[in-house]
Amino acid sequence: MQTEHHDVTIIGGGVVGTALLYTLAKYTDIKSLMLIEKEKKVAQINSHHTKNAQTLHFGDIETHYTVKKAEKVKKAADLIAGYLENYKKDGYYKEHKIALGAGEEEVKKIEKHFHEFKKLFPKLKLIRNKEIEKIEPLITKGRNPKQPLAAAISEDGFAIDYSTLSSNFVKDAKKIKNKEIKINLNEKVKSIKKLKNCFLIKTNQQTLKSKILITSAGAHSLGFAHLLGLGKEFSLLTVAGSLFTSKKKVLNGKCYTLQNKKLPFSAIHGDPDVNNQNVTRFGPTAKVIPLLERHNYKTFWEFLKVSIISPNGLISIIKIMSDKVFFKYGITNAIYDLPVIGKWLFTKRIKKIIPSIKNSDIKRANGYGGVRPQIINTKTKNLQMGEAKIIGEKCLFNITPSPGASVCLKTAQDDAKIIVSWLGKKYSFDEKRFLKDHKRN
Repeated sequence: MQTEHHDVTIIGGGVVGTALLYTLAKYTDIKSLMLIEKEKKVAQINSHHTKNAQTLHFGDIETHYTVKKAEKVKKAADLIAGYLENYKKDGYYKEHKIALGAGEEEVKKIEKHFHEFKKLFPKLKLIRNKEIEKIEPLITKGRNPKQPLAAAISEDGFAIDYSTLSSNFVKDAKKIKNKEIKINLNEKVKSIKKLKNCFLIKTNQQTLKSKILITSAGAHSLGFAHLLGLGKEFSLLTVAGSLFTSKKKVLNGKCYTLQNKKLPFSAIHGDPDVNNQNVTRFGPTAKVIPLLERHNYKTFWEFLKVSIISPNGLISIIKIMSDKVFFKYGITNAIYDLPVIGKWLFTKRIKKIIPSIKNSDIKRANGYGGVRPQIINTKTKNLQMGEAKIIGEKCLFNITPSPGASVCLKTAQDDAKIIVSWLGKKYSFDEKRFLKDHKRN
């Protein structure tokens, strides 16, 4: 069998990988593109609607963001909003979203957040008890009427099914004529080897060569980087998020609570399910699991290769968990997984948002929740916050914790510039048209 040759091969068909495929197909003059995805459809793991927060993060109600970070995230999220609105795509709806503060101390924090962020987000408003009651009546029902409330609210929220978004990226890429664009599904990469002028990629179905290798495969990306001797100083702490759902609609939009800036995980929030707005999701709980994918026990052995189970890795996790904030968080979330008492305690936590909710009003969302691959730098012995990108010689590995989906087109923009620079002067990226096409009206 003749070995296939491609200019660029992308491993991973989630929202980050498909965004890059779309960007390279439509806005560069690269002729030969290959996307390899091990599932039968694109976006079936962390980009699937049951495995993520279904939110387009702009940074307006994320109280753990600095203004500088929010400015960066907003710029990236606007690209997706522009894509959805300008091209009239499906798989999303608009909703309001609020950051809620209850009690004098939290109200002051919400006020501070609003005044710091209102210049960047002119549509952001500060509302109090009576206005909150009109928008979200169950937030005030059953609450002490003397308790002061404040919320930063935006009407410009997007609830997104990222698996639908990924499918749309693929459809748009395949519309481009005079290019070889191959989407290989149900195909798993077995090995990668760097040759003199290309990469040799062996899968369970074929062997192919590629000038450029891009991996956007979530927690698996680090393992692929390790195959080429890159990112050896990093290991993974795979954190699984779980959800509870209400048995009836209790929120009209997304509601965040104040977040701990030290923790890279979301504080409790509630929002309607993107595919069933009569159900409200609450979460997340978080726990460390020895898997690279939630509920996929075959990934245990792959986890061992990139996990903290090494001398430096174990020292790192001991150092991290000795911090009282992380230790308390870990113990509390472990309790939420226990039968009976876990649900009862989490119901009490939901009362911060919906005071009148009862234990019988919610249930565990079985099968929901994905994995966040949290990077640990075993040299510094610290968590590495935010997105991670490992760059080698004509190869790049995206490991994307939150808000990876929200910044997928910005990631594609950045990666496209790197890729064309690797390919040489004969290739170009029409960044000006890319930005124009995704600019919000």
